[in-house]
Amino acid sequence: ALLAQMTLAEKIGQMAQVHAEGADAPMHLGEQLRAGRIGSVINIVDVHAVNELQRIAVEESRLGIPLLVGRDVIHGFKTIFPIPLGQAASWNPDLARQGARLAALEAATAGVNWTFAPMIDISRDPRWGRIAESFGECVLLTSTMGVAMVEGFQGDDLADVGCIAATAKHFAGYGAVESGRDYATTNIPDTKLRNVYFRPFNAAVDAGVSTVMTSFSDLNGIPATGNSYILEDVLRGEWGFDGFVVSDWDSIRQLQIHGLTEGDRDSACVAATAGVDMEMAGDAYSNHLQGLVEDGTVSEERIDTAVLRILRLKFELGLFEHPY
Repeated sequence: ALLAQMTLAEKIGQMAQVHAEGADAPMHLGEQLRAGRIGSVINIVDVHAVNELQRIAVEESRLGIPLLVGRDVIHGFKTIFPIPLGQAASWNPDLARQGARLAALEAATAGVNWTFAPMIDISRDPRWGRIAESFGECVLLTSTMGVAMVEGFQGDDLADVGCIAATAKHFAGYGAVESGRDYATTNIPDTKLRNVYFRPFNAAVDAGVSTVMTSFSDLNGIPATGNSYILEDVLRGEWGFDGFVVSDWDSIRQLQIHGLTEGDRDSACVAATAGVDMEMAGDAYSNHLQGLVEDGTVSEERIDTAVLRILRLKFELGLFEHPY
């Protein structure tokens, strides 16, 4: 019913996440919020600023749609726990679950309702710089600890006080980058992809994780953010994932750097078609999706599908009833 009331520009606004920091964020973003051009903000943890951003979105925009407020709540928020690799060394998923539960409670008091964790990339090359954020090299341990963190963040009901949406990242194969070089290429045979790198994500989906984040890296020649095989065929088709997919930081525009696309317009087209529902911190969707729909390159049905997924999470979190 809400989707039916939305203009194309308002729909595309829900697919845009923008960076926001500091007490003056409402002043800088107010005009865009009132116009319905922002669906989510990232990195703001000032509860007064968050509440003012929500107030503008809910009370001063045409449709009053609240914001998803994202943050990397990785191993604690105010109370800091061991890094995920250290938590994995405990071999105790209940500890990870309890830590995520407390982190969610603390983050929620700052207005954060969505975390970009757990990171469940299998990490087997010690040269890779993000190993600390992983649960290590074991598929079973990573799957078990990842599910525990999802359960800790999300609780039994996302609408409960202190529950926040979790994100399984980075889909897929990010930990296998060549020579441990971040953002680099990965070449993984399908059997290894399915038996090693996919399995923690499959477990997270089965556990009801709300969102999935794409990897910066490419996978067998196609960047993950433009890879319909992993996003549409596997994640949605085979596993039945019904949450939404968010890009990593500006990774849609970076499809051009990988050599897959010619520019931001082409990047927006490829990512949207491949199944990326929200763009983190870039502006390819904001600048180009409307034109791509109007000229028939991207179908409005694809936009509607993405927006429905985003709106569904906002309803599940209870943000329409309790935005502050």
